[in-house]
Amino acid sequence: MEMLERRDTNGIVHLHMNAPGRLNALSDDMLAALQSQIDSLKTDKTAKVVVLSGAGKAFCAGHDLKEMQAGRAAEDKGRAYFQDLFTRCAKVMKGLQRLPQPVIAQVHGIATAAGCQLVATCDMAVAADDTRFGVNGVNIGLFCSTPMVALSRNIPRKQAFEMLTTGKFISADQAVHFGLINQSVPASDLATAAQDLAEKVASKLGSVVAIGKEAFYEQSLMSLDQAYEYTGDVMVENMLWRDTNEGISAFLEKRAPDWPE
Repeated sequence: MEMLERRDTNGIVHLHMNAPGRLNALSDDMLAALQSQIDSLKTDKTAKVVVLSGAGKAFCAGHDLKEMQAGRAAEDKGRAYFQDLFTRCAKVMKGLQRLPQPVIAQVHGIATAAGCQLVATCDMAVAADDTRFGVNGVNIGLFCSTPMVALSRNIPRKQAFEMLTTGKFISADQAVHFGLINQSVPASDLATAAQDLAEKVASKLGSVVAIGKEAFYEQSLMSLDQAYEYTGDVMVENMLWRDTNEGISAFLEKRAPDWPE
């Protein structure tokens, strides 16, 4: 049984975390499997969008606490292991956001701690309406400091801080309201809703979506003046593309553009 299953269909890559007995925890093996797919997808010209889901009762329950506790057996009480673990996890999170393809989280059950971080990291998210989200490490004496990075870049600061300091869970409806996910649907409609969103993205010119995703995150870190200067340069380059010329010409001529598959 593969830790992370991959299925490719018409430009849509489905990555399915397949460790239901561990609630798809971000174990050493799961992080390695995710990183391997990220490395592959970076240069995959056939992939236009990625859908990330989980098997069993939960999307992802965060880090594997049993592995973390086992790390304490080292002479340094686990310091080197913990440092390496959080570095590897951060690399996966940053890698997902830096992929040229948009990544959609298909969420069900629970998404907790680093699992909630994973949802916040994905570019978009669709969840079953009975899903619960939390950064609840504080309940066991471990503040969710690394999950906080993605969470606080997705939802308002006061809501994020309340979740982090109380360990409270929020519902799918609250997650939509706060901006953590794009939509909440009945559990029976979850796969269809995620697929529909993926197909809409995949129907666009992939190179344009890729340049747009990169610019989206880059400009968010800049001042207003810097952002306009940077995105202006991006649009100039985009306008000079053959496929952009063809797309605009096709629109004006009321015909379908002749774009590569």
